[in-house]
Amino acid sequence: MITRPLSLAFALLATFAGCLAAQQAAPLTATLVSVDKIWDRSNHNAFTDLTRFQNLFYCCFRESQAHVGGDGSIRILASYDAKTWSPVAEIKVAGIDLRDPKLGVTKDDRLICFMGGSIYKGTTLMGRQPRVSTSTDGKNWSPPEKVLSDGDWLWRAVWNDTDKKFYGTVYNDHPTTAGPKPEAEWTLKLYTSLDGKVWQLNAPWDIKGQPNEATVRVLPDGNMLALVRREAPGNNTGMIGSAAPPYREWTWTPLPGPLGGPNFVVLPDGKMIAGARGFGKTPGPHMVLFNMTATGLKSLLELPSSGDCSYPGMVYHEGTLYVSYYSSHEGKASIYLAQVKVQ
Repeated sequence: MITRPLSLAFALLATFAGCLAAQQAAPLTATLVSVDKIWDRSNHNAFTDLTRFQNLFYCCFRESQAHVGGDGSIRILASYDAKTWSPVAEIKVAGIDLRDPKLGVTKDDRLICFMGGSIYKGTTLMGRQPRVSTSTDGKNWSPPEKVLSDGDWLWRAVWNDTDKKFYGTVYNDHPTTAGPKPEAEWTLKLYTSLDGKVWQLNAPWDIKGQPNEATVRVLPDGNMLALVRREAPGNNTGMIGSAAPPYREWTWTPLPGPLGGPNFVVLPDGKMIAGARGFGKTPGPHMVLFNMTATGLKSLLELPSSGDCSYPGMVYHEGTLYVSYYSSHEGKASIYLAQVKVQ
């Protein structure tokens, strides 16, 4: 027989658990606070990322003459408030198109920039290999070092503080022929590294449909999620993958639409927001923010954008989501920074 005080305790506990579950299940909302164009000095400015380091925001992106081809360089901007930005560095290699830069912070407190290094003849890709550069102050960067193998593309790497490793996604569009012509099917694999320079294979991913750009994050419960772009004709919808440590066995869920430049962040309460080139309420491609779960995406907010666009960097800081991205909706491809209130 349960006494009244104990039954009351159970009732209160059940009420608390119900409120907590309802709170966790409540959908996210996203409201655009501001958006500013922060850079347009090159003919084509694109493929951004964003991070915080030593109490400053850092934004990186590629500058070149066009979307494809030419010698692309990596521009680094810094800001204390995400409103006023100053150029602090440029990373470049003669004869190499440096593309898709991604920023991180190493265990010894250095900024690290991962980037693709492509060689073009006109607009024909002749070869590529990832590069890595580091900095102690955001201004002075080491010469980019080659990592992995020719033909690989280390598209994004993220630090997992639990096991003190970087996890990076690497794709190759000519895995058996060594290129340069893309094959019908591509490989996408998960690698790990202690320093961002020496990489070891963690798991090949069994995904068809020419998988390529992918972001992984570790959740508060230790599980890992992946958000993946595919672009095979007739099989180009995005995918979400999930795995428990040590992240070798993956389960995949196809999404209803295509993605470009996928990224996502995990908020302090465990909810997730993704950003990508997507297709929302208005026709054509846009920079779209999504409510993300372990098995799906739901459109939350379209940022001012169209045409050649997307590739967001995302930082959640002091209650605000900061999103860097590029777009051509005002003419040429330029860099924008949006502040978004999410709740």
